[in-house]
Amino acid sequence: MGKDWKDRLGTVYSTNSDFNYEENKGEEQETLPPQQQKLYVSLDKKNRKGKAISLIEGFVGTDDDLKKLGRLLKSKCGVGGSVKEGEILIQGDFRNKIVELLQSEGYQVKRKGG
Repeated sequence: MGKDWKDRLGTVYSTNSDFNYEENKGEEQETLPPQQQKLYVSLDKKNRKGKAISLIEGFVGTDDDLKKLGRLLKSKCGVGGSVKEGEILIQGDFRNKIVELLQSEGYQVKRKGG
């Protein structure tokens, strides 16, 4: 018996011979190539105790690929940040640098706001 039995906990089985078991994997969207991505970079100060963060929105793809892009941007900017709910948050105002980095990676980027 493999380890995949834990994935099926809570599953109701059917005695119907035509029944086909389908796993619900969460329907993660396939990552679009950079040239097809339309990312938006903005500055966000809301609910952050006055501290500014650079916000990158619009990424279409898997969480792993989003996290990988977030790590790249944090590394290149030399600051911390996080990836959550389909957005990348980079501590500080690095909008210009982020736009340049994303464009050099082949992404279509627009800067929102001031």
